[in-house]
Amino acid sequence: MIAAIATAAYLVAALLFILSLGGLSKHESSQGGLWYGMTGMALALVSTLVLMLDIADSLAIALLLVAVAIGGAIGLWRAAQVEMTGMPQFIALLHSFVGLAAVLIGWNGWLEHGDIAPALEGIHRGEVFVGVFIGGVTFTGSIVAFLKLSARMKSAPLVLPGRNVLNLGALVLFAALTAWFVIAPDLALLIAVTALALLLGWHLVASIGGGDMPVVVSMLNSYSGWAAAASGFLLGNDLLIITGALVGSSGAYLSFIMCKAMNRSFISVIAGGFGAVVATKSDEVEGEHREIGAHETAELLANATSVIITPGFGMAVAQAQYPVAELAKLLRARGVEVRFGIHPVAGRLPGHMNVLLAEAKVPYDIVLEMDEVNDDFASTSVVLVIGANDTVNPAAAEDPTSPIAGMPVLKVWEAEEVIVFKRSMAAGYAGVQNPLFFRENTRMLFGDAKDRVDEIVRALALVKR
Repeated sequence: MIAAIATAAYLVAALLFILSLGGLSKHESSQGGLWYGMTGMALALVSTLVLMLDIADSLAIALLLVAVAIGGAIGLWRAAQVEMTGMPQFIALLHSFVGLAAVLIGWNGWLEHGDIAPALEGIHRGEVFVGVFIGGVTFTGSIVAFLKLSARMKSAPLVLPGRNVLNLGALVLFAALTAWFVIAPDLALLIAVTALALLLGWHLVASIGGGDMPVVVSMLNSYSGWAAAASGFLLGNDLLIITGALVGSSGAYLSFIMCKAMNRSFISVIAGGFGAVVATKSDEVEGEHREIGAHETAELLANATSVIITPGFGMAVAQAQYPVAELAKLLRARGVEVRFGIHPVAGRLPGHMNVLLAEAKVPYDIVLEMDEVNDDFASTSVVLVIGANDTVNPAAAEDPTSPIAGMPVLKVWEAEEVIVFKRSMAAGYAGVQNPLFFRENTRMLFGDAKDRVDEIVRALALVKR
């Protein structure tokens, strides 16, 4: 009876997770989607505890409660401590836990598998092997992503001789080991596939350049979902299977959308090593840049008829979203048309800029995606590029030898005036120089983005209408 109730509760939790995904797909319903997800997770935890009361002894239940208490406390502490700019690497780190859990569950499923019908032995062995492999790749891949995003590891791609052959060879070896394990199981084979998965996960992400890390985070999210689904099969848990499939498929679809936005091959993402930056003439752009001050920028904005703001990760690092929102509010009060242009991979996490702007109370209706705003730059008076670099690089559209050639970008250079907020003339996260900085209609405003925008806001108040 208790088992039936727990199973029913799992299905309700799965439905809540589906509703959560639907709610999170739109700004207006995102808060409701968040509550659906939290309610579903709470129901899943309670149902698992109730099920444990029916099938486990007091020691196992006590260990479960201790584990939940410790994990919950650490999660609350870390979530409260992490800043929005640290969210990409924090999420990558969380993905690694899912992968590690899948590896441990796979090992447990083999060492303590109990009585299994002879006809199902081969299926069980396959489940163990696949679960351990996906979990291992997710674990080390997520760790490398965390290290790169947090600048604890160089963002430049690792280029080993024959790296594509190494990746393909690892997959072929995995298939061969799986067939061998299903036919003649042995502990040594499980150890071998675990080591293979850990090495492959490390190499896949280490071989990817920093400019492509948003896609990597999304893809690791998908991997973590499939790892959870594999664990669900091993544990006979319907909720884990459904939830893992939801996360895996939605993460894969998001990665597919982002690959289109970056002109990348979806298969190349799965294969790894698609982000290598090759030295080309686009990396050696030379020219003279022109500078501008905050007061001159304020006058330019006050006399503009339309302004488009294109934020990037630099805005997030500087915590400039609040003064930027104030600047947009002041300009709109003066009758200036103000919009925000968001590249699909602005920042280092999908939707990162949208969240930051929503946090600063920027109206949803003036925050537009790249496809919605790209045709309007040519008729725009002033564009403010705040902390963005690779997503506004004209080399992507004009230089076929550039490492980012073909990547759709915001065509900011088509506006009458472009003001670029940067700390220095350094290249972006992808390591590619930006010829936008040397255009005739571009001027550089150096310094901390938050301080510069604050100065512009103060100066704008002094400019007569």
